[in-house]
Parts: sequence; C-alpha cells; structure tokens
Amino acid sequence: MTNKDFFAALADLEKEKGIPQQVFIESLENALASACKKQYTGAVGTVEIKLNPERGTIDFFTVKNVVEEVVDRDNEISLDEAREIKKSYKVGDKVTEKFVPKDFSRIAAQTAKQVILQKLHETERDAAVSEFSDKEGELLVGVIRKIDAKNVYIELGKGQVEGLMLPSDQIPGEKYNVNDKIKVFVKRIKNGFRGAQVLVSRSAPGLVRKLFEEEVPEIKQGTVIIKEVSREAGARTKIAIYSEDARVDAIGACVGNKGARVNAIVEELKGEKIDIIPWSENPLEFIAKALSPAKVISVTQLEGENTAMAVVPDDKLSLAIGKDGQNARLAVRLTGWKIDVKSESAAAKLGINTENNETVEDNGEDGGND
Repeated sequence: MTNKDFFAALADLEKEKGIPQQVFIESLENALASACKKQYTGAVGTVEIKLNPERGTIDFFTVKNVVEEVVDRDNEISLDEAREIKKSYKVGDKVTEKFVPKDFSRIAAQTAKQVILQKLHETERDAAVSEFSDKEGELLVGVIRKIDAKNVYIELGKGQVEGLMLPSDQIPGEKYNVNDKIKVFVKRIKNGFRGAQVLVSRSAPGLVRKLFEEEVPEIKQGTVIIKEVSREAGARTKIAIYSEDARVDAIGACVGNKGARVNAIVEELKGEKIDIIPWSENPLEFIAKALSPAKVISVTQLEGENTAMAVVPDDKLSLAIGKDGQNARLAVRLTGWKIDVKSESAAAKLGINTENNETVEDNGEDGGND
C-alpha cells in the first residue's frame, strides 16, 4: 500500500466510523516510533515519526540531545558534532535528523493494522458506553450469552456491551440458561479491561420498582407513587405505595383486575411473594401496615430514635415475625424504624396497655399475593 492509499483509507474510516484521522495519526506516530526503536535496537536513539495526510508523507527522525560530554551515544550528541550540522546549536538543544528505515514496511503495516483495530474497538466501546450512560437505574432486556461457575454474562443492546450479573445480584434458586431472554436492572456502568461493561441485577429492590412502573400505568403516569421497597430476593418483597389523589385506589391499581398486574410481576420473579403496603405519614400506622400479612393490635413509640413496639395477637406472632425473622426484618427496612414485635400476652405481662396506644384497624387495604 502506498502512502497515498494509506491516508485515503484513514479518510474512509473517518467517513464510515466518524473517527477523525488525527486520532489515528497520533496513535500511529507513537506506535510506529516504538516499533522502529525495537527494530533498530542500539542503532537509533529517540525516534519521532510525523504523518502528514495533506502531503501523503511518513517521515522518520532521530532526536538527540546536545551535551558537552556524550554519555549515551544513542540519545546524545556532542556540541562539536552538533555544530558540524548547524553552527547555531547550543547545549540543551535537540538535533533532529531525518532517516529512511530499511525493511520497515512490513512492521509499519502490521503496526498500523493493530492501531487501527484497537482504535476502532475503543471507539465502538466508547460509543456503547455513551449509549448506556443514561441507563443506570433502568430495566433492560438482554440475552444470556455465557455462564461460568459464578457469573452470568448478558448481551445488551446490539451486542457491543456486556452485562455482568454477579452471584450477589442473582436471585437464589433462579435458573439461568444460555440464549434465554432476561429482564435485568442496571446498577452501574463501568469501563473495564474487557471494554464497556454493565453491572446488572435480578436481586436489587430497583428491579421490583421498575417492574411495577412497567406494569402499572398509574405509577408510570405519576398518579401512584412508590415510596419505598424492601426485598429479600427470591423470597419476599414489601413495596410501599401512595396516591395523593383520593379518587385513585393505589392498592387496586397495583394489584390489577383479579390480581393480573401483581401476578405478572410475581411470575417474572418466579413466585417471589409481594406485599403491597399503603404508605402513611403516620409512622406508627405505617409500621402496622408494614407487618402485613399479620394483623397488628397496636404500635407504641419507645424511647430512642425511630424505635417502636408492635403488639400482635398471640396466634399471629410467628406470622408477624416471619420465617427466620424475615417479615419483621423487611418491615424494618421499609419503614426505617426499629420494631420490637410482641405477642398480646407478652405485652400484658410487661404491663403494656394496648388500648391507650396507636391502634390500627384491619381495613383490608393491604394487597399482595400471599
């Protein structure tokens, strides 16, 4: 390939890929100088290469520092020798001499190919990162392309970006198969050694939030607001919702006709239980609702910041606490309060009079699929 053809190829790349010639030229100058140095080890010192697309030239130069006494013959030239070239040289100047490398065409071609491919890859990667930069916190559909012992790799977009789902972001017990389509929540975009990578999750509370936004028009329109989500992936989620429009039944909107909307989300989550909780400005009332599906007799604020005691019927204590404490734990995360759950008989032994405490009647507003 002649120099003219080479620069014409760079011009074509600029048109097709939108990559300025100068981006290639700067990288090529550095790469060719490095390759030239390796090819002529000990024969040349510092090498500079200048590519001029306007003239279609590729010029090679050696650069040496002018010194009083030469220590490094490859990179230095004495003042006397420098003044034989040009009398105006002084110590500290740089002497630049043009040279023509022998048998360098093969290395130059190989280096150019590597640089161009690398730049094309970097540009595609950067474009993909730019495309996905505003996708954090969003729900995307991808295709599983690879599964190793721990991680799941998902093709997103046009295949230029890889989604990585770490073990901590997988739903316990959920099975993943190559070529399966899968909905994932985008946690973070990062630019790593392997290129643009999107960290995605199936276990994040944000996945449930986005599924409800997708399934419930009233949420997407802003009529119904998701206040908070607490989740233990694969087991149970509690989602607190609210509507400022008294005409809109927030619970009914999320549940859907005959449970169609919430059931669609449960199906996507492979049977994960979902409690839809009506949010309340009254924190004690909110706590009572958050302990759904258990009925709460009363909630009392205790000494200390955001600490309360919830009293439930004796036969509902295990339901309120949940298996391994899960129901109470999710209620704590949902409300932001520390909650001590007591049975009615235990509260009585402590001398707690539930009649004078915050009492929440079971008005049937709670929704869910339990």
